[in-house]
Formats: sequence, C-alpha cells, structure tokens
Amino acid sequence: MYIGKKIRNQMCVVNTKLINITFCFLRMDGKQYRCVLCNRKAPPDERRPASTFLVILRKHFSLNVEETDVLCNKCRHKCRKVKDSVTRESVLPRIAPQEETEDPTFASPKQKRPKHAFPSPPSVPLPIPSSSQSHGYCFVCKKPGPKLVAVSHHVRLLVFIRREIIIPSGARCCVRHLENGKMVDDAMQQIRTNESTTLNKTFILSLIKDLREKAFQQSRLDFDDESCMDDDEYRVLTGFSRREFHDIVSSVTSINSTRNRSKRTCIAILLMKLRSALSNKLLAVLFHMTKFQVRRAIVSARTSLMRDFVPHNLGFNHITREEVIQNHTRQLARNLMTEDVTSNPAILVLDGTYIYIQKSSNFAFARRSYSMHKHRPLVKPMMVVTTTGYIVSVLGPYLADSKNNDASILRHMIYHNAEELRNWLQEEDVFVVDRGFRDAQDVLEDVGIKLEMPAFMKRGEKQLSTIDSNLSRVVTKVRWVVEACNGRLKQCQYLSKTLPNSQIPFIGDYVRIVAALCNKYRPPISRSSEEDEQVAAKMLHLSQRANTLQERVEGEGLDRRGMRWSKVDVENVAPDFPCYDESELRQLTLGVYQLRMALSYAQEHTDADGGFEILINDEIPGLLCAKIQSRHISAKQYRCWVSFGDGVVDGWFCKCKAGTRVVGMCGHVTSVIWYLYFGRYQNSLKGVRNWTASLEDASDIPAIIDESDSDEDEGCVEE
Repeated sequence: MYIGKKIRNQMCVVNTKLINITFCFLRMDGKQYRCVLCNRKAPPDERRPASTFLVILRKHFSLNVEETDVLCNKCRHKCRKVKDSVTRESVLPRIAPQEETEDPTFASPKQKRPKHAFPSPPSVPLPIPSSSQSHGYCFVCKKPGPKLVAVSHHVRLLVFIRREIIIPSGARCCVRHLENGKMVDDAMQQIRTNESTTLNKTFILSLIKDLREKAFQQSRLDFDDESCMDDDEYRVLTGFSRREFHDIVSSVTSINSTRNRSKRTCIAILLMKLRSALSNKLLAVLFHMTKFQVRRAIVSARTSLMRDFVPHNLGFNHITREEVIQNHTRQLARNLMTEDVTSNPAILVLDGTYIYIQKSSNFAFARRSYSMHKHRPLVKPMMVVTTTGYIVSVLGPYLADSKNNDASILRHMIYHNAEELRNWLQEEDVFVVDRGFRDAQDVLEDVGIKLEMPAFMKRGEKQLSTIDSNLSRVVTKVRWVVEACNGRLKQCQYLSKTLPNSQIPFIGDYVRIVAALCNKYRPPISRSSEEDEQVAAKMLHLSQRANTLQERVEGEGLDRRGMRWSKVDVENVAPDFPCYDESELRQLTLGVYQLRMALSYAQEHTDADGGFEILINDEIPGLLCAKIQSRHISAKQYRCWVSFGDGVVDGWFCKCKAGTRVVGMCGHVTSVIWYLYFGRYQNSLKGVRNWTASLEDASDIPAIIDESDSDEDEGCVEE
C-alpha cells in the first residue's frame, strides 16, 4: 500500500512537470495572453495554466475554460482560496440557521462574516456600442502609433454620456483628438464602434457610481466641462461667451490647478464675483467649495490676471500713440477739436469715477476718503479713454477729499509721470475734460497739451451766452464717451456696490481687470461714420451764429409778465406741422440725449385728454411759448419759445442755463418740438411709469380747525 501511494505521488510530479513544460512552450510563442478571469494582460512570469482549477472556474465563475487559457498570479491565488473554502465547508459539519441565530446575546460585535465579493466574468452582453482597445492604433481613426496617448477615465465617461459609446480602459488615440483634456466633437463623431459589448459586474457598478457622481456635479456649476453650458448661460454668469471665456483662461498661465478647483473654475469665480457681486458663501454653495477655498481662488485669479492679462490690454505701455490716432479716434472729434486740418493729435478724454466704500473707524482715513460732492466715503480712479470709448489707462485710485479733486489728480499724473505719460504725449495733443479740471490748465500748457472743457458763467450771470453755450455743446459732443465708459464699468455689480474696507487695497486691480476685459471683448462705444464730417461742419458753423430768437424775445419784451399769452390746443396753433421720425429730429438736436428726455417731459405736461399745453399771442404770429417744469426742482419752471414758418421750426430759446445755444437745443425746447413733430401723432405717450399711486403720501393731511382753540385765541387777542 505504501508502494502504491509512492507511485501515485511520482505520477503527479511527472504530470506537473509535463504541464509546466507545455506552458513554457506557450510562453515562448510570443503571443499576448490574457487572464481568463480578470481579462488583464498576464506577464510571462505570472502566467499559470487555467486547467489546474478547471472545476472551480466552471462551477463558481461560469467560465468555459480551454487547455490554452491562462491565469494571472493574482487570480490563481483567488481560485486557491475558493478551493480551500469549498474543502473546509465539505469537511466541517454545517450549523443550522436557527442554531446560528439562536442566542444573539453572546455574539461578538467585532465578529464579521467574511465577504467574498469577486468580480464576475465578462459574461453580460449588452446592446451598447463599444470601441476597440488596441495599444497599437488609434480607436478613432485607426491610424497606427507611435504617438498615441491613453484616454483618461473622465474622457471615457464623457464620451459615454454624449454618444453612448463605451471606450475600454487603456484604449489609445491620437493627440489631435484631445484638447484641454477633452475629446473634440469631430473625433466623437468618427469613433468606429462594435454593435454590442460584454461587461462584467465590476464595470457596471463602477459605471453606475461614476454616472451618479456626474449627476451630482451637474447640480453645481461646472466650468471644466465646456459642454455643460451654452453661450447664453456663460454670458449670464460671467458676462462673456464660451469662446471669450476660453480665451481668457488660455491667456492666463500663472494659475495652477489644485485638487479643489481648476484654472477655469478659478477664473469663473472671479468673473461671477465681479458681475453679480455674490458673497463668498453663496459662491461656495454654487461651486461646492468652502468659503476659504473661494477666497483663495479669487486671490489667485486676481493676481494672475493682473500679471498675465491686464498689461497686454490696459495702460499707456500696451498701446502706442499712433495706434490711438489711427484706430481709436473718431473723425468727428478730430474735426471739432483741431483747428488745423493737417494736424493729427492724440485726443484723450479724462474723468474720475467713484467706487463707494464703507465708513472707516480710522478717523484720519475717514476724513480723507469722505467726498463733499457725493456726501459719502469713496475712492476715485482716474479714467483715460479715447473718443471711441477705448480705455487707455486707469490711474489710482485716489482719495476723495478736497486735496484730491480732478485738477489735483491731473497735476499729480503730470508731475510724477505716471506710466511714463509725458513720454507718451506730444505737443498739441488734446485733453477733453469737464469744468473740474480748470485749475490744471496752466500745468498742461507748460507741457504743451491743449485743454478743452465747457465754458463758465461769468459772475452775476444766470445764463450762458450763446457763444459759450455753443462751444460747451461742442465739447460735450466729444466728452460724453467717458461717462459711457464709467457706466460700462459699473455694469459689473461688484464695482457699483459699497465695498468693504478690507477690499480697498485691491479696488484698483478690480477696476483695471474690468477695463482690460472691456477693451478686449467689448465693441467700441462710439464709431466713426460717414456723417461725422457733415455733423462736425454743421456744428462748427452753428457755433459762430447768434440766437436771433433770443434777441427778439429780450428786445421786444416777450418775456415780461405783462405780456398776454393764452392757452390753446396745439392742433389749432400748428396744424401744418408734418410728422417726422426721431432720426430726422436728430438733425435739429444733434444728439440723442435730449430726445430721450423729451418723452419724460412731454408725458408730465400732457393732460388727461392727451393734449399738450401751448401758449400763443394773437398779435405775434409764427411764435409759440410753453412752460416746462424742471425735473429737479418743483418750484421752478422754464419758459421757452419756438418760432416756426411753413410748418418748419426755424428758431428756439429757453430760460435755462444752456437755453441760448443754437448748436442743438436744451431738453425743454426738445420736448416741445418733439411733441409738435412726433408725439401728438401717437395714440398714447407711454414713458416711464409713475409709481406715486403705489405709495403713501404723508403730505395728504386735511386741514382740521378746532373751534374751541380758535375762540380762545381770539379772546386772548382782544384782551
């Protein structure tokens, strides 16, 4: 019996050697062998024949194993453990279920049942298309290597979501099919697929988990996935389209992506902060981050944009004087501001804007930052723009006390040569400013800069002369663009709100970032047109004319109280006025601002029947008068006169400060002419809604007379 056992052991050894020899020949054939259990490539040193565990693989893993199939070393140990567990269960006596749970009181809380969660084989065929998995050629275009890259898990998941194509792990494609860690749309359309695929349990569970995480991320803002939002959503959130946002991100190179946020998310947080003025807590909820992570992201984005983006789009060093003259100067401004047609100076418009801040507990700083003009604490950035609205530079911000008025800021810029301003400018260049820069005129004359600003009323006068009023209108025709630039900056709600004092050191950075973004991605506020030369010639010609209607009103005493003016219907006084559109009225007003105000003025002076109150004098034909309520002061009304003949207005005069000009007209005269030409032909004048009826009026108190008190008072007087 001993001899038979020994012979049997020797036969087993011989069989094992034969199997190993056979397997060695299989290893030498140069083919790639995959593990029959995990389907992974088995290295030559870890290949084992699968026939050793033939029963285990067929019974417990439902595999049809052939003689040439192999197992990796890891799966071989796994099969060995299954075989040992089956052997123990067959030897040890089974315990009845009721005996196991008979008394759970004595069960150890630390004792856990063993879990045998083994991945199932790829035996679940599904009608889901899949791509190839070769390392030697691209699964998109089928071109061979060697410059192929493995597709990341994020890309494979995105392709499955958008195209319902499963890309196996380890699949490779050409570099040109990927862009910024994502597969381009054209490559997704070119993927060659099989009609079905076979998945195991592990892959299906992993896919369900990834889809669940992706669905959770979709409930938050995700700027890393460009396909999540369209252009309209990008514009609402950041103020820029998807292409513009991608260009901003690509221009910034000094932001490093971290585990919590990427570079795109970092830029998006700052743009949403500037556009909507959202709190850091709200941004943290939207981006699934903490408040401190949002704060660090804003700091990183601000410093990176100031380093990589702003110097290329803002400042006197980023643009030359010749580029400003050729590309950012309107022909209208060149004709109005230069006397010599052959000269070609640089024309810049300067003005300060306001960024409001909190009241400081530092008394010295509170006094220096308090503006007596606005009656609140603020800081003042100085804007330097061209006549088309292109922002050349933003200087400051400066303090807001009386020592930091506009003239002082301009002198400071010249003396300290801010951003090498004096090297950039040349003689005969023009600065268009408002009246607050009058004290800096001598400094600019020393440098050779020409200063253009509206005229001042002389001491004791209540109205500008006709010449001064005309010249002021010529200046404001060019200067308005800087106010439009300030309004464009304030469209970012963060700059229009009252900022906390902790942000004072960074206000200049925020203003410069917004200005640089406007220069790069916003169209010009004002463009040159074919009508510029005609409008400029007309304005220069009218600026030298006198107001003949003013001379007539003052000479004949038409503005005296004894002059009798009677109220009539406008249909009776001017029945032959034609109906013009607003574009034709602009030829009289030489601007759009007065036309915008005309509707509000006319709406206030229109009665319930839709009539407009006009005054005439029977002894003076071709002349009408109107009283227009001031929009600022309730106790003030302005009288204006309009002369006409053959249905055409040929003169106007108003008692307001700028009512004598003939280069255009004031808003009071415009409202009368607008109604004669256009408003009275409309069915209704729908302007800004009056909300007075929606509120309570405390002045509406009836007069109550106490008779007993009045009798006592009379008695006291008689005594």
